Amino acid sequence: MRLSRFAIAIAILAMLGGLAACSGQGDLSEWVAQVKARKGAPLPALPVVKTFETFTYQDQDRRDPFEPAPAQAGSQNALGPHPDQNRPREPLEAFPLDSLKMVGTIGAKGGIEALIKDPQGVIHQVHVGDYMGQNYGHVMQVTPGTVDLTELVPNGSGGWMERDATVALGDK
Repeated sequence: MRLSRFAIAIAILAMLGGLAACSGQGDLSEWVAQVKARKGAPLPALPVVKTFETFTYQDQDRRDPFEPAPAQAGSQNALGPHPDQNRPREPLEAFPLDSLKMVGTIGAKGGIEALIKDPQGVIHQVHVGDYMGQNYGHVMQVTPGTVDLTELVPNGSGGWMERDATVALGDK
């Protein structure tokens, strides 16, 4: 009981000391007023904004380099191959082709199927006509050592072009 009275007395003395310290704010207020009255350092001038003359490209013999190339007759934009957007996507089309690994084959010469391992470790059976890879890779041939496919990749001018690709047994 005696200890708690002593603790209360100490707390009261500390509060009184704190109140006494707060009463001497005259010096602090004076210093703040002096700092506020000081003139600030001058700001550097803003840089001058350069104006550029606009240029209209008017050479009729050459195409404007800032416009997309026009579709040329015979290009693959309109008549070339296009991916079938209405076809349901197959599971192996979710992965880049270089992340798929051929781990073996099953079947005889007439009906051989490849075993393809995806990055998650799942093994899929792939046969001719299936799709794999993110570039619409259509499986054209399955041999005991390779899966040959044809991918459709953008040709840079709004169309598509075919590109041959292979996934070989043991490739990483």
